[in-house]
Amino acid sequence: MPKQPWRAFLRDLSPRCKFAPPAPEREIELAVRELGALPASLCEFLRESNGAHGADGSGLVWTVEQIRADNKRFRAHPDFPELYMPFDCLLFFADAGNGDQFAFRVLGGQIDENVYAWNHENDNRVWVASSFRQYLEWLLTGRINL
Repeated sequence: MPKQPWRAFLRDLSPRCKFAPPAPEREIELAVRELGALPASLCEFLRESNGAHGADGSGLVWTVEQIRADNKRFRAHPDFPELYMPFDCLLFFADAGNGDQFAFRVLGGQIDENVYAWNHENDNRVWVASSFRQYLEWLLTGRINL
């Protein structure tokens, strides 16, 4: 049985989700080149919608441009090595609206499909979902609450 398209999946969970037009393939390819890798599930999502917001305006998934820019900024910021553990082992793709962010783990250049939350106040990195799809479902149903 084929997977349900991302937009339909999110609309089933929250009918008032907002979507963007699909991300240009060249932007996805640029992000892959600059960041090393993107999970297949995230690329599939971006090909359907370049970011998404919940009914309350909260960001569910950033645009490919924001994914690229924020990850590059976090990895290169000159003050961050003194404040936080390294960010090259995380690939941020969304935020909780309170400064905390959601990320995939990067190990040896490979992306782990598990989703983690990074706490911006104490630098904790905790598991929140076993996949991108589960992250979206649990976030929209209130199971993830930061």
